[in-house]
Amino acid sequence: MTHQESNAKETPTSSRVWRGLQENITLVAIALCLAILIRTFIAEPRYIPSDSMVPTLYRGDRLVVEKISYFFHPPELGNIIVFQPPEELQRRGYPKDQAFIKRVIGTPGQVVSITSGKVYLDGKPLQEDYIAEPPNLPMEGRQVPTNEFFVMGDNRNDSNDSRYWGFLPRKNIIGRAVFRFWPLDRIGFI
Repeated sequence: MTHQESNAKETPTSSRVWRGLQENITLVAIALCLAILIRTFIAEPRYIPSDSMVPTLYRGDRLVVEKISYFFHPPELGNIIVFQPPEELQRRGYPKDQAFIKRVIGTPGQVVSITSGKVYLDGKPLQEDYIAEPPNLPMEGRQVPTNEFFVMGDNRNDSNDSRYWGFLPRKNIIGRAVFRFWPLDRIGFI
């Protein structure tokens, strides 16, 4: 076999290998782009770093946070939301990219107050079967401004929330916690 015959036989094989490699690189690039787009605009995983949402969520739980619904409607009373810290928390040393998770207790225009261990919304007590224990500190009524929300952790007495740093601007909201995927024995919708 001459040198030219040898090269002719290798060309189709190397060409197939190169096409296969190009195809794999293209698939990986598409998958990476889709993952980035999904995480940026649709949904992302989050880790619970504290006990502020006990008994609903525990330290170490892993969640899926969806980001689409709030483009179409504002957060609703009772939604569990993930958000970037407002300016007051940033002034207190929390980094802008640190995510918080709390429950929406008051929406724009509503008045939130706490009396005798009960949270009141527009003068009516909230039915809160999801809290760890009643809040131990009273709070005079505060009206929620336009485009802002009043949020609290379900572990009322161990939560750094709107009672201490004020209202949450809508622009800080990342999305809504919808599904717990870890631990496996507590997997399910929130």
